Amino acid sequence: MSNIIVGLSGGVDSAVAAMLLKQQGHEVAAVFMKNWDEDDEEDYCPAAQDLADARAIAGQLDIELHTVSFSSEYWNRVFAHFLAEYQAGRTPSPDIICNREIKFRAFLDYSTGLGADYIATGHYARIEKKPLVRLLQAVDTDKDQTYFLHTLDQAQLASSLFPLGTLNKQRVRELAKQAGFSVHAKKDSTGICFIGERRFSTFLAQYLKKNPGEIRTLDDEVIGQHEGLMFYTIGQRQGLGIGGRSHASGEPWYVTGKDIEHNILRVAQGVNHPALFSTCLQASELHWINGVAPAKTLGCSARIRHRQPLQECELTVFDKEQCRVHFKQPQRAITPGQSVVFYRGEECLGGAVIDVACTR
Repeated sequence: MSNIIVGLSGGVDSAVAAMLLKQQGHEVAAVFMKNWDEDDEEDYCPAAQDLADARAIAGQLDIELHTVSFSSEYWNRVFAHFLAEYQAGRTPSPDIICNREIKFRAFLDYSTGLGADYIATGHYARIEKKPLVRLLQAVDTDKDQTYFLHTLDQAQLASSLFPLGTLNKQRVRELAKQAGFSVHAKKDSTGICFIGERRFSTFLAQYLKKNPGEIRTLDDEVIGQHEGLMFYTIGQRQGLGIGGRSHASGEPWYVTGKDIEHNILRVAQGVNHPALFSTCLQASELHWINGVAPAKTLGCSARIRHRQPLQECELTVFDKEQCRVHFKQPQRAITPGQSVVFYRGEECLGGAVIDVACTR
């Protein structure tokens, strides 16, 4: 049996992961990671409650619980990039970088130092080792988290276990209830990785200076003012502050693009406005889980956001860093800074960061 250290967050998923590994006869310990030092908004980052829940779970399972802060690593490797991307008018995916740099690098290194053979988390995904490591979608495709894990490499995945990969969420909660875990009905965590459910615009404004500008239609009519392009994302409806207009259709307004150079937010009316759809995107920062880029052209599937159904596409690889993706069907709200993740069947191949939507 193996010596396994579980990342215990205080939630139901990691609790059941730890329980299952112990039931299998492994030597199990746990680590609670706290990586954000500011506690001025406890309603949005309830780290104290999460730690109390993790301690209760560890006590029930009779496993040792270590606590560690990776706050400096989080700031330098994740949050600084997060701020730089928003400053540039893009919409980053901090959970993806957090997994690569904190949960499967800093935590892995720390656990190895404690003598662990493997680390384990409550992620919904599967790993297959024969002989290269393959990252596979979870059986519960609605909870599948491979989108957020696509930047992991062979070494990280070879040292990791995902005990929940063959279970659905309902079964996980049933097992937690049967075990007497008080967290069996605990709400799933959302918000920014390790920061929590804060009021996003207020939180972001603490670190980035507002830069107000014009909101314009696609016909270049000025119809409002925005607070700063960083506060908006492609496809956004809420928070635009555009009232009813006598010559407009009455349909809701949506963000269709950002003119970074002129600090203009572009909008159009209608959830299915053509300006929201593209059949092509260009991306960079390519990463392949097996470490090898595919042939120049590859037919595969992809998704541009978590939980989106897989979309048929053709991938053209230009070099180690650049690619273009042509989709069989138009995609809504392709967003620079987000990730496009590639699949072949149930296998996650890797992904890239979206630079721009295109039409051909």
